[in-house]
Amino acid sequence: MWSACKRSPEGGSAPGEQTAGEVGGSTSAVTSIKRPAAPVPTEIWKEFSGDKAFAEARKQIDVGPRPSGSPELEKARVLIEASLRGSGWEVERQTFTDETPRGPMQFSNIIARYSASGARPVPRETQRAILCSHYDTKRFSTISFIGANDGASSTGALLELARVLALDPALAAKIELVFFDGEEALVQFTETDGLYGSRYYAGQLVAAKRATQFKFGILWDMIGDRDLKITLPPDSPPDLARDILAAAEALQLRQHFGYFDRPIRDDHEPLNRRARIPTINLIDLDYPYWHTADDTVDRIAPESMQKIGAVTLYHLRQALAK
Repeated sequence: MWSACKRSPEGGSAPGEQTAGEVGGSTSAVTSIKRPAAPVPTEIWKEFSGDKAFAEARKQIDVGPRPSGSPELEKARVLIEASLRGSGWEVERQTFTDETPRGPMQFSNIIARYSASGARPVPRETQRAILCSHYDTKRFSTISFIGANDGASSTGALLELARVLALDPALAAKIELVFFDGEEALVQFTETDGLYGSRYYAGQLVAAKRATQFKFGILWDMIGDRDLKITLPPDSPPDLARDILAAAEALQLRQHFGYFDRPIRDDHEPLNRRARIPTINLIDLDYPYWHTADDTVDRIAPESMQKIGAVTLYHLRQALAK
């Protein structure tokens, strides 16, 4: 992401799960996956585990720097896909090539969808909200940038969200999870450098005439800061911001949410502007280690990820109840 302020410097399946027919797979289609019936948690937001989110983030961090186009990002991608499939989600790689300041480059978004009935392929008409994060890290030649907060924290939390949503199949079927590649600019943020994955994804939603089925989107970025203070961008959709803040108030977490005083360029922009889907960016840009070698695992905390997961789940249950 970029703000107006200046700062310095494929995987295995769950036991017993059938995965033939996963998007991109080479085996024949599977019509359904049987899942054991279980009671749906009444207060699903209490099921989100900060510790499990942190463990998923740690897997990403342990890969090392993960810039777009690198072998390390492919390793991170495999970990993400394995976790999603283990929670019962169908996974699609949305791979494309775009022009960059370093020449043509291939990017891969990861999209996950859930079927309440276990149908394969998962229908693409049931989703009503987009939950998203980027999973790449910025490329530096002078430092080793592992992006513990900027990339790993939101990725790990989104994987934990996938696990929790699967506890309520009817709710999960209304969600499209997206992990964006190419959020970071290769040189410097411009209209064409940076936000590669979200720009492509938004364009494809419009081209496929799917954009109008979504009520809203929520983007997570840099949500693991030990001193959590979400800085909502000034362009946050008012109604969505009101509902998110109401969810935070209901969970007695309102003190962790405020507004930033300058624009923030991030993956919510293409969804808002191109796909016309009201999308809010939950981001803590008041983070002194942003884009430095000190954005390390000791700077993030499970408790912060748990707070964002709980607020988001509370909002999802309220907004998508009908």
